[in-house]
Amino acid sequence: MLSQRIAVKIAFFVNGFVFANWVSRLPRIQELYNADDGTIGLVLLGASIGAVGAMPFTGWAIIKNGSRRITLYSSLAYCAIVPIIPLLPNVVMLIGLYFFMGIATGMLDVAMNAQAILVEQKYKKSIMTSFHALFSIGMMLGAGAAALFTAFGIDLFNHLCIVVTISLIALAWMSRHLIHDKPDPSVLLDGPLFRLPNKSLISIGIIAFCCMIGEGAISDWSVNYMENIALASKTLAPIGLSAFATAMTIGRIFGDSIRNLLGDRKMIMMGGFMSIIGLSLVLIFPVPYLAIFGFFLVGLGLSTIVPIAYSIAGNTKGLPSGVGIAMVTTVGYAGFLIGPPVIGFIADWQTLRIALLMVSILFVTMTVLGFQYKSE
Repeated sequence: MLSQRIAVKIAFFVNGFVFANWVSRLPRIQELYNADDGTIGLVLLGASIGAVGAMPFTGWAIIKNGSRRITLYSSLAYCAIVPIIPLLPNVVMLIGLYFFMGIATGMLDVAMNAQAILVEQKYKKSIMTSFHALFSIGMMLGAGAAALFTAFGIDLFNHLCIVVTISLIALAWMSRHLIHDKPDPSVLLDGPLFRLPNKSLISIGIIAFCCMIGEGAISDWSVNYMENIALASKTLAPIGLSAFATAMTIGRIFGDSIRNLLGDRKMIMMGGFMSIIGLSLVLIFPVPYLAIFGFFLVGLGLSTIVPIAYSIAGNTKGLPSGVGIAMVTTVGYAGFLIGPPVIGFIADWQTLRIALLMVSILFVTMTVLGFQYKSE
């Protein structure tokens, strides 16, 4: 079982590691294509649309092929697409490439979580957040690697090829140890290919949606808030985001032990309360060091909620794990798709402080739904 657990963790790690490497080089990508911020936004939107569009169908693909095969194929597709980023002749083709990259990452996210559910079921205890911790660690190391490649002036294509080669070596080992779940085509007769959450999962989907809007909001807007609202220096401003990411990683490393003690309902409620308190600190006291502490609390509060939502979805009775996860990830990732532009619109209309206040209302909604949740 240990080798299977490590294999799934490798899938999570590679996903975060490759993502952080290319996203950290966005300024260079922007320079290569002579693109403004709005155009790069369209490029990233293409990836988001691809991911959210693919997720509802991935449950069907897992039923037909097994989560092992989908995890392997989608991770290989992701690694094959990334080095092409700096080679295209124009931005239109780049948007198309990112759309297909979004499909690969969307399918990978559902499939690797389905594998994680299978491992969790073998261990007969909650271990989902430990897998998501590896995604966070992969992002941290990936961002550090990208900084080194940039500092040494390594060409973007060579940088991405090196990263992908390292990842492929890890994936080769992973492929031999993933759980061989058997396809069950008979389940396909029970519903359509495209599936959104049913009544039993709609509240879990909304919890994931609220949480992931919060994650996206802090990731995209915390530096801006620190610099323009909390009036932090340009050197200090990124520390808010760093504190948030560090707290997310810490929470996911230790989250399983706490979850096994408290249970899902209390964990969602506790995480919700902590995120509300943290964001309230940020908004009520817009000074640098209190804001940094507030962002840390938000990260700690949100860290375990999405893994718990995936675990609940994957263990729903009478529903294949891949289908349950696909339902919840579709709704959750929609938060990433609509959250940042909506926050930007509200910030332009009012202020960024007001926009983040709307996020705090979503945290309250998430906490109330957690309070009402009853495990089967």
